[in-house]
Amino acid sequence: MTRVAFIGLGRMGHGMAGRYLDAGFTVAVWNRSKAKAEDLIARGAQWATSPEDAAIDADAVVTMVADDEASRAVWLTKDGAAATMKAGTLAIECSTVSYQHALDMARELRGRGLVYIDCPVTGLPEAAATGKLTLLVGADTADLDSAKPYLAPIGNVIRHFGAVGSGTVYKLINNLMGAVQIASLAEGIAMAEQAGLDMKLVAEAMATGAVASPQVIRHSRRMVARDFSGASFTAALRHKDAAYAVKLAEALLAEAPLLGRAAVEAYARAKAQMPDDDEGKMIEIVSQPK
Repeated sequence: MTRVAFIGLGRMGHGMAGRYLDAGFTVAVWNRSKAKAEDLIARGAQWATSPEDAAIDADAVVTMVADDEASRAVWLTKDGAAATMKAGTLAIECSTVSYQHALDMARELRGRGLVYIDCPVTGLPEAAATGKLTLLVGADTADLDSAKPYLAPIGNVIRHFGAVGSGTVYKLINNLMGAVQIASLAEGIAMAEQAGLDMKLVAEAMATGAVASPQVIRHSRRMVARDFSGASFTAALRHKDAAYAVKLAEALLAEAPLLGRAAVEAYARAKAQMPDDDEGKMIEIVSQPK
């Protein structure tokens, strides 16, 4: 039976790991906290004591962790997955990491005879749990073909942007634009509140008018109602992604990415005040009195 090691069981990773169980794979899981794996273990997942342990005899290792540091730790430390992966094994990075990190990991793991692809995802936790994520892939075409049986359980759309690293480039663009939209949305709603507008009408207009986007539609009513239940993406993670994106923009663009920098600064404030809260709480920071 095909064996997958899944590393990182946060809001997204938990549902993704469950999809491999649903698809009939033998699944070994590892997370810093075993408590997040208990229901997966009850469904048949095998608990691993380390990423190295999870990767033993795996046909593919999939990671979904927070950042560059966590990615390097689960792949390359003495008890990292790469220590026991067989030559030719797929290393599928679904984490959102920096562009340079993706290139560095590809070089390092290829040097060990492994096949690395960057495959960050878009979609909410509900999409992760139902296999309806969009997968943003950077890989050689032949490597992507080999990986498709391991991608099918978690995503229903694959966007192949080119060589390794290109999926990460697009994911950073996507999340930087999201940061700009959410921060500017919070500012606009705070302005409307201070001006005394009918906020029910404001939320409806924003969600249906020319400025509407999936981010605006999702967050406008939540911000107006101050309803942040069911958090799916934290201020700290949005700040991390935006910072990675701005660093890349500064390397690629002659002109300074002013909007991106403003979004990073806004989310630095949010991260300092409410790192693990929903990113939509940006409204509470923007609307604070001077």
